[in-house]
Amino acid sequence: MMHMINRLAPTVVILLSMFLLAGCSGIFGESPREQADEAISSANKSISEHNELFDEARATYADVKEKIDSGDDPSKEKDNIAEAKNTLERARNDLQDARESLEVVDDLDVDPSVKEYASLLSEAMDAQLAAEAKEIQFYGILEGDPALQDDREKALDLLSEVGAGYKEAERTYSEAQNLADEHPQLIEGAPKSQ
Repeated sequence: MMHMINRLAPTVVILLSMFLLAGCSGIFGESPREQADEAISSANKSISEHNELFDEARATYADVKEKIDSGDDPSKEKDNIAEAKNTLERARNDLQDARESLEVVDDLDVDPSVKEYASLLSEAMDAQLAAEAKEIQFYGILEGDPALQDDREKALDLLSEVGAGYKEAERTYSEAQNLADEHPQLIEGAPKSQ
């Protein structure tokens, strides 16, 4: 299971910043450009914090899985499983903050492509948040039954849903990148997808 934000965050934030900078004009003291810069900066910070916590949760889980697979007593890993779950919950809060930061774009007088781009990013984050919620449910099952003696099927079903959710997020992030590639006049100097 991989997360999408980490790979795309710098490109996503850079591209969205460039879109907004190209399409903004002023109102209410702070111009839309300044509002967009502030929103993007906030989203970028939240995404970065999310990624750090997400990676920390995944590392903790990987360590627990390795110990259980090598024959260690699963009951000794309950605290580490709880730590992974709590860390992922904190990571989700940061991704939700990033998602909320992007909402300002809907109210700005910018090119429709910019709004569509922000909408796609928000949709991708929603898919990722849903997948992470399922992953937290999995950790909850694992916390109560570290060896998965009683709930193996339910846990595996959840993992399947998690994988599907991350694939949906990846697909939507790709759509956003394609849209950015289709409108290079709005994003001078932005890196192109490969």
